[in-house]
Amino acid sequence: MSATRAAVPPKEQLDDPGGRPVDRRHGSTLLRHLAVVLAAGLLLVAVSYSVEPFRNFQLATVAAYLCATAGLTVLTGLNGQLSLGHGALMATGAYTVALCQTAFADRGMTGGWLLPLSLAAAIVSTVAVGAVVGVAAARLRGPYLAGVTLAVAVVVPALAVTFDGVFNGEQGLSVPVEPPPLSLGPYFPYERWQLWVTGAATLLALLLLANLIRSRYGRTFRAVRDDEVAARLAGIHVARTQVLAFVVSAATAGLGGALLAVLAQSVSPGAFSLTLSLFLLMAVVIGGLGRLTGALWGAVLLVALPDLTHSVTEMLTLSPAVAQRLEGNLPLAIFGLTLIVVMIAAPGGVQGLLSRLGRALLARRPTRRS
Repeated sequence: MSATRAAVPPKEQLDDPGGRPVDRRHGSTLLRHLAVVLAAGLLLVAVSYSVEPFRNFQLATVAAYLCATAGLTVLTGLNGQLSLGHGALMATGAYTVALCQTAFADRGMTGGWLLPLSLAAAIVSTVAVGAVVGVAAARLRGPYLAGVTLAVAVVVPALAVTFDGVFNGEQGLSVPVEPPPLSLGPYFPYERWQLWVTGAATLLALLLLANLIRSRYGRTFRAVRDDEVAARLAGIHVARTQVLAFVVSAATAGLGGALLAVLAQSVSPGAFSLTLSLFLLMAVVIGGLGRLTGALWGAVLLVALPDLTHSVTEMLTLSPAVAQRLEGNLPLAIFGLTLIVVMIAAPGGVQGLLSRLGRALLARRPTRRS
């Protein structure tokens, strides 16, 4: 009886002439996601006018990191692949946008379409790298997969130092970026324009990821994560699904790295070290694996942590050498301690804890008697 029920599609799904199930809820889900993105965009514009320029820059940095954490959430949380090399994928996107913007500036090319073109080139180059790594990763499991991605995290920044004629070694490259359009006014704050550009790109990426998660591809991601044997018996091509998940995650990581390069107007190997890859993984675990809202909490933590460590070192009376050494190692220690506390107190991460608290509050609400 249970097998018969499992074979019957839900009410919302009907077969089209090709025999594929059609989910009637897909259209309503897309409209709901569009509404959420539009509301978030309007809120972001309103906030950009009410905070100081430095806070606008911080929010733009959160948006850039959110691209990377959201993609890593899809890869690790939804597809079950562990990656320790997303910092290298961000570096690929950052160096691509730097090379493209420098080439445009050297040729005297101007226009508002140049930056979107450079960001698109960054995504394409990172997709190519992600496809190569994804094909290798699809053949590996457990520590072997982590080892391959770890090697990528070490090799890609080292290439920037080795080929210093192209990537300028440890000093890195500058990223020429045009000022805000004159139509916004001669005194329009540059940080606000940065937030608008970064926020628009991030919201578009989140819209695509949210719809991907709700689509047939998202269901295959979760099926492969839960049980590869059962997914293979159900007709899912496991290796192809894993490569697709890695490519999607790499594309968003490349976009995040490109946006960070645009914000800093420079890129160097030190900005995308192995530590960044570890921070990204810990951030998505602390925020909540498998949820895009959890990726948001992780991105906020990535930006708030340097300010926290700087405040802690200022409170202590230490020598300059000790303070510099402490400020360099304290973020990793705080991240590790936070990860341990979250895994003990809230295994579902920050978002899982908030969801449980919300359900508990709704359960305690008194019901009206008729």
